[in-house]
Amino acid sequence: MKKFTEFIEVHLAGPMAKLANQRHLRAIRDGIIATLPLIIIGSFFLIIAFPPLPAGWGVTQFLTANAATILLPYRMTMYIMTLYATFGIGASLSKTYNLDVISGGILSTIAFLLTFVPVNIPAEALDAAGTAGFVLPMANLGGGGMFVGIITSILAVEIYRLTDKSKFKITMPEQVPPAVARSFETLTPTLIVILGISTLTYFIGFDWHSTISKIVSPLVSAADSLPSVLLLIFLITFFWSFGIHGVSIVGSLARPLWLQLLDGNTAAMAAGKELPSIAAEPFYQWFIWIGGSGCTIGLALLLAFKTKSQFASKLGKATLAPAIFNINEPLIFGTPIVLNPILIIPFILTPMVTATIAWFATQLGLVNRVIFTAPWTLPGPIGAYLATGGDWRAAVLNVILIVISVVIYYPFVMIYDNNELEKEHALGETN
Repeated sequence: MKKFTEFIEVHLAGPMAKLANQRHLRAIRDGIIATLPLIIIGSFFLIIAFPPLPAGWGVTQFLTANAATILLPYRMTMYIMTLYATFGIGASLSKTYNLDVISGGILSTIAFLLTFVPVNIPAEALDAAGTAGFVLPMANLGGGGMFVGIITSILAVEIYRLTDKSKFKITMPEQVPPAVARSFETLTPTLIVILGISTLTYFIGFDWHSTISKIVSPLVSAADSLPSVLLLIFLITFFWSFGIHGVSIVGSLARPLWLQLLDGNTAAMAAGKELPSIAAEPFYQWFIWIGGSGCTIGLALLLAFKTKSQFASKLGKATLAPAIFNINEPLIFGTPIVLNPILIIPFILTPMVTATIAWFATQLGLVNRVIFTAPWTLPGPIGAYLATGGDWRAAVLNVILIVISVVIYYPFVMIYDNNELEKEHALGETN
């Protein structure tokens, strides 16, 4: 075990830390995370439009009759989240290059919008369509266009960087106000971005969204499978076990896939269709990462109420409240789980077991599929209830999985507690 630990520290920890801080991955992560408030608040309107209430109630009938209007805030936030994410990605990446953040965000946004071909609705169709003239197809402005948004955002900022580095730009005298000077400096990259992407989209006829969708569709489909879920869980907990932030590395790569799965569910919900996907990100949050990565809620409960050593008991009582709200860094580094051969085993095993149970329960229709990104600091049963659109069975499943977490962690915590007791007894005898 010692040699294996040394190998991880020497050959894996460094490269993984560098990967987590790689500027493009960090920009993608920051840009997407910046849209979370829009995703959370926007998806609330889905629950309001389709309330978890009996159909015969007057309020339910009112909300259903006005669902189209109630859903408009959702359609202008979560439904087009990639539009906002592109600005965040471009701004974040520009910051790492010491470029103007706002200019980078705007360049990324226009690069993404130029991949769309506006549809011209004739005036004769005004009565049927409710509008006429050029309209922008919205479907790919959401999760379905996320990969196109990522690619075009990075492309736009890299063009911006090259023009800045090569001095191929319009430089204004020092007397010119900074805001005006920046506007002129970005004229060159803006011209290149608009001409380049417009040529590809409108004159060559390159269909960005169809092409990228064909490339990534196998990845999206695979991400919804149980083997993929288990693989991601293993990678995240494995990295955490050696002090490497697994969510930062694996989550940055998987989050665009999770968002596409969630976007498919919310779009289907808004259209009154069957939900297609199981393993969107809220599925991980409320059925796998209960108490934090490693499903450590069971560990926190056992440390707080079942251990006899002073250290374990005090640590459990101190970390229980954060664990209830899914904050478990004090547990990971306090016990510690990191490089602890006893606790690493349940840390990896527990979420894989809970994921398997939850995946089959969802597949069999015992609980609803997730449609809502609830705030991750909610206690588990409440978050599960909200994430599934008000399914009480999801809250019950969350509680069952907490019990399973306790059962799996129990023998390992007892070994850990006995070791701590021996240390305390040995220290007492020494003193």
